[in-house]
Amino acid sequence: MFEKHDRKGYKTALPGIRRKTLCYGARTLMAEFVLEQGSVLPLHSHPHEQIGYLVKGHICLKVGAKEHDVTAGDSWCVPSGVEHAAQSLEDSIAVEVFSPVRADYLPATPGAPSRG
Repeated sequence: MFEKHDRKGYKTALPGIRRKTLCYGARTLMAEFVLEQGSVLPLHSHPHEQIGYLVKGHICLKVGAKEHDVTAGDSWCVPSGVEHAAQSLEDSIAVEVFSPVRADYLPATPGAPSRG
């Protein structure tokens, strides 16, 4: 599977946070998040393991009881079921991979990225 980058397909996840599924397979899904400065991802958990990489910007990431000052080039892993939250300290872009595939992130439109 190969997907060309385009600026279409972003969905508003929360105020100031847009999400786009980039590519997915049988066991993993990769998504890009565009976070406006000041946006907040509230404390939550899910059964998916989540690894991420901050492409651009600066965020405060809380994983369990620990807070992390994350800048461009940093990466993280959130284990399955662990509560986590984030606040964007400046306009930021993060890429995250989820396993297993998040059904709620699968594209529903024809021509969208699909399994290869």
